[in-house]
Amino acid sequence: MDFSKLPNLNALRAFESAARLESFSRAAQELFVTHGAISHRIRALEDDLGLTLFVREGKRVKLTETGRIYAQQVRLAMLEIAQATQGLRAGNRERRLIVSVLPSFAARWLMPRVGRFIEAYPQIDLELMAATALVDFRRSDVDVGIRLGLGEYPGLAVEKLMDEMYFPVCSPNFRQGKLPKRPSDLLKLPLQRSEPRAWRDWFDRAGLPDAPEPTRGAYFDDSAMVLQAALDGSTIAIVRKSLAQEYLDRGQLIKPFEIESPSREAYYFVCPPHLVQTQRVLAFRYWLKSEIAWFEGGERTEQSVPV
Repeated sequence: MDFSKLPNLNALRAFESAARLESFSRAAQELFVTHGAISHRIRALEDDLGLTLFVREGKRVKLTETGRIYAQQVRLAMLEIAQATQGLRAGNRERRLIVSVLPSFAARWLMPRVGRFIEAYPQIDLELMAATALVDFRRSDVDVGIRLGLGEYPGLAVEKLMDEMYFPVCSPNFRQGKLPKRPSDLLKLPLQRSEPRAWRDWFDRAGLPDAPEPTRGAYFDDSAMVLQAALDGSTIAIVRKSLAQEYLDRGQLIKPFEIESPSREAYYFVCPPHLVQTQRVLAFRYWLKSEIAWFEGGERTEQSVPV
């Protein structure tokens, strides 16, 4: 068998899905691609085979007899691949922990600490998935999510981890050390943000209820980028405490004012209910809560959960 002559596997997945669902649109939804991508992949497959697999009738598609036979054969082959893959994964699944987390929280809070988890639980293979999109536990192998939100996650086991605070920070060298003396001085300075209403809420706490939310200058959709702008000394940024605290401790950032604004959102530990009592999830939850307790001024628990 010359495997170099096999059709493109993405095209085969698109074809199998479209044939099974009898719809390019539903196949696109299942594979998280566009309708156009499904259509393009199937046309490419037909060109590669030199055969017509679907008859297009307006917006509807129908398998040809050749397409129907081929779809059955492709489905059986893909099922064998899926079963073989599932068998391999099952062999080490109990020691593999997959955690979904926001990129900013992963980079600025979790990564500096995660070495302690790896040291405490060398038998667990930790995999971090940093993404802004909320993971769909039904369609992924993710065990645990750390989410910043309001705690409303239907169908999942949810536990609040910690509250969040916002406050302005800047480099000690901002404007050659000529820092604002009053909160109202901020209204004349470049202010960066990534969270809607963060400045507006802080201004309320600072006694400036009529101060507008900044609308000029750069807006970043990632909190870590805002933090980096402050570290670079070019701006004053409003940031989350969880991301900024280590830089405050090192003196790389300073708080011009001690005023803090509580966030409407908090960090939550979320997990499918059937995984809550698995040893890998229990170990990570125990370790994470210990780190948070230490971060918030308590003591870190050194004893680990037996796995």
